Amino acid sequence: MGRRFVPALLLVLLLLLQAQLWLGKGGLPAVSSLEADLKEKSQDNEAARLRNTQINAEVTDLKEGMSMVEERARHELGMVKPGEILVQISK
Repeated sequence: MGRRFVPALLLVLLLLLQAQLWLGKGGLPAVSSLEADLKEKSQDNEAARLRNTQINAEVTDLKEGMSMVEERARHELGMVKPGEILVQISK
């Protein structure tokens, strides 16, 4: 009887380990979910990096030259220089 007990015990332990691998806290479904989250966060980080680069370029332009300030004032606020005439064409 003792000789049959050891293989049965080993088989049960193997099944428990397999169940832990497939269904447990650190199992394959959890790892798959974490990988998907990581991919999503990486995409979010890349988009944020791109926005930061664009904003840094705008800040540099605003610090270094008045042409950017003038362009924004003309476009966003409708400002004109002295002696200029503003003509708007509406469709």
